[in-house]
Amino acid sequence: MEENSTQINMFLLLGFPALMDLKVLFFIVLLLTYILTVMENVVIILLIKTNHELYKPMYFFLGHLSFIEVWYISVTIPKLLANFIAEERSISFVGCMTQLFFFSSFMCTECVLLSAMAYDRYVAICQPLRYLVIMTYQMCIYLIALSWFSGFTVSLIKISFISQLEFCGPQVINHFFCDISPVLNLACTDMSVAETVDFMLALFILLVPLSVTIVSYLLIITTILHIPTTQSKKKAFSTCASHLTVVTIFFSAALFMYARPKKIDPYDLNKLVSAVYTIVTPILNPFIYCLRNQELKRALKKVLSEKISIYKVSRSITSLQMQG
Repeated sequence: MEENSTQINMFLLLGFPALMDLKVLFFIVLLLTYILTVMENVVIILLIKTNHELYKPMYFFLGHLSFIEVWYISVTIPKLLANFIAEERSISFVGCMTQLFFFSSFMCTECVLLSAMAYDRYVAICQPLRYLVIMTYQMCIYLIALSWFSGFTVSLIKISFISQLEFCGPQVINHFFCDISPVLNLACTDMSVAETVDFMLALFILLVPLSVTIVSYLLIITTILHIPTTQSKKKAFSTCASHLTVVTIFFSAALFMYARPKKIDPYDLNKLVSAVYTIVTPILNPFIYCLRNQELKRALKKVLSEKISIYKVSRSITSLQMQG
């Protein structure tokens, strides 16, 4: 059998070759970005868990979104960091399929979760008197479970088809992680079934949640326009502005990358767009929610003021003990 038709069990992640001359600088920037992203999302989770004023469906969903973001960025960035300093930027076939499965799972889960958050905002603004009746704890648990189940199920089906393909040389993946399109580019057997299944599932997991989100916001906007006072309109819109911003960024990048046939030539533009929803979006989301959400800002200020007060008291006691 010829070498270029032999099944391979190791891939080479090309990454960003143009940046290798400045790899130390980009390694530091990327490492700091990763640490900051994890810390931001962990802070939001802790704020929601420890502040009783945030025991609401909106923040329940936001906590799960932050939890997903931590794992979402952890699937790709540590490997990219390792590739910046490693001479060999290789990844095994099993490792590649594992990375692809979890990345796809978290992304699909986030799609459904964002639509659940849009539905929550619809009920809060369009049916405020029935909000507590509709958005019960059981309903929130159901929507969260639906998000995780649908996300991981869709990803499992997609990867089960892709992993059965035969891959042969060249073994270079023109990307910084194992994404569907660049991996499919290396298949040397008929991929029509895997490609069709992946494309249809991508449309389903993207367009159904996006449709729910769009309909929810159309109803929200209609309701807001009928509110008599300008101040009340601003207050109503402020409760969903941060979520709408996150949805716009996330779905714009995701639709560009996945709502199209996957056997395409890999361009550097694809890697840049991928960087938006794998690196930029997770670090921006906490800022967007904290800057535009008054309750989160108050909760954060409260925690910081308490920590500062405790620190001042501790220093005063220490000073008195030293004087004594």
